Amino acid sequence: MALLINDSCINCDMCEPECPNQAITLGEKIFEIEPNLCTECVGHYAKPTCVSVCPIDCIDPDPNRVESQDELMVKHGILTGKLNASSHL
Repeated sequence: MALLINDSCINCDMCEPECPNQAITLGEKIFEIEPNLCTECVGHYAKPTCVSVCPIDCIDPDPNRVESQDELMVKHGILTGKLNASSHL
């Protein structure tokens, strides 16, 4: 499942440089996570680094983007070029 940053974000910029998929960018008001790039750090780290560094706990699971560990691993493989996207559609 992708993660999302809720409205309590204080724009501290701790999360953006920690994302291995470059899924976090500064939006119009707060930082935002691009769900198509978010793997919850599966394939990179044991747990999401953005969640680990957030000083106010404003990063939550996105209930609209539920993905299994296997799906997140496939997404990681596609994003890193280790898997072909067309073979997993």
